[in-house]
Amino acid sequence: MAVYTDITETDLKRFLAEYDVGELTSYKGIAEGVENTNFLLHTTRDPLILTLYEKRVEKSDLPFFLGLMQHLSERGLSCPLPLPRRDGELLGELSGRPAALISFLEGMWLRKPEARHCREVGKALAEMHLAGEGFGIPRPNALSLEGWKLLWKKSADRADEVETGLEDEVSADLAFLEAHWPKNLPAGVIHADLFQDNVFFLGDDLSGLIDFYFACNDLYAYDVAICLNAWCFEKDVSYNVTKGSALLEGYCSVRPLTDAERDALPVLSRGAALRFFLTRLYDWLTTPEGALVVKKDPLEYLKRVRFHRQITHASEYAPSIMEAAP
Repeated sequence: MAVYTDITETDLKRFLAEYDVGELTSYKGIAEGVENTNFLLHTTRDPLILTLYEKRVEKSDLPFFLGLMQHLSERGLSCPLPLPRRDGELLGELSGRPAALISFLEGMWLRKPEARHCREVGKALAEMHLAGEGFGIPRPNALSLEGWKLLWKKSADRADEVETGLEDEVSADLAFLEAHWPKNLPAGVIHADLFQDNVFFLGDDLSGLIDFYFACNDLYAYDVAICLNAWCFEKDVSYNVTKGSALLEGYCSVRPLTDAERDALPVLSRGAALRFFLTRLYDWLTTPEGALVVKKDPLEYLKRVRFHRQITHASEYAPSIMEAAP
């Protein structure tokens, strides 16, 4: 459910009058997504996305998000583009929320991606990393190691309600990652949330990337690790080496990983899996029964953490790709 704030037609028309987008013909809420309220608008010119930024998104971060989409689009990446108001600003207000109009991106996200789609995702991720170079607004990753420790502190005493022994197991994982987290790897703007519903395809062709509201500055290879977790595991949480090889092949065809990045991939992948486990665990424990938000099973990502613990070299993710030097 992603319509947390309702709007009236009168207020929406008043909001749209600040833009040069034609006349409103219809609008409807978009059910997908969890962070913001989204509507699909139809006007006498083009379809548009209206986003109302809810309380989980800091208003001070919005210039980063909106500016990043502009920067990436100008550098040739296919992504939604925030539209300027008549006064040149990218942000307005609607129903008491900061709000922006975003261009509509054609395509659909894939429920059952195959290896060929994973290859395109890898290429697009690398293209985004390169396109993000030179973007002038920094944003630290609030959901890296320090953020994980804060989430765990809020959840640890109830973790064994989800699975017996979980408190000790996760505490050991956090201690390991804090001791072994890589430093001095290539870094820049990353997406940090490139799951299947944030990549659009038209047929087998990738049409663009969406939802940059977790984007931040961090290690490029950490973003690759997030994608391995998001795209290369099956419903039974078994790792698909064919998909993993395709994703890494696609990425390296645009931006080859350094030796140090390859060596760090098992630790980064373990950390990426733990990051999504911890946010899911926190939501699982704190979301009240009957809430409109669908809770996601944290154990799905704990199983990924356990898989990555057994990996000793990146070649286990993609034998034909990771064994060769870049």
